[in-house]
Amino acid sequence: MRNSARPLGRAWPARLAGALLCLAVAVIHVTDQGGFPGSKAPKYVAVLYYVLETAGVLTAVLLLTRAVRLGWFLAVGVAAGPILGYLLSRGPGLPDYSSDIGNWTEPLGLLSLAVEGLLLILSVSCWLSVRKASPRTGAAS
Repeated sequence: MRNSARPLGRAWPARLAGALLCLAVAVIHVTDQGGFPGSKAPKYVAVLYYVLETAGVLTAVLLLTRAVRLGWFLAVGVAAGPILGYLLSRGPGLPDYSSDIGNWTEPLGLLSLAVEGLLLILSVSCWLSVRKASPRTGAAS
């Protein structure tokens, strides 16, 4: 008989934390773009924000369902993508987007880095653990 009190397995706290961090990444980026639909320019930066926000919500849902292996894999991208974007936009800049060059201490950006850093550490370790535990079936625990 299945234990209905623990339907998501013993990894429930990590999965819940991962889902909340993915949602936090999405919320931070909606806030940074000035709400939805937002006003980021150039257009490709706005599209990247929409993709990230959608991926954050979708990944949170996957982590709270049985698609855990895929969820952790996508969570790595939800974390690493904006960290790379932050580094590129503050460092050399992006094509037609130079307004953030040198803006390393923006409070929302630092909060975003903290959330994404936590998510990256959690998601890499959990993805490797799930992958090692069940390399062919995508274990749900």
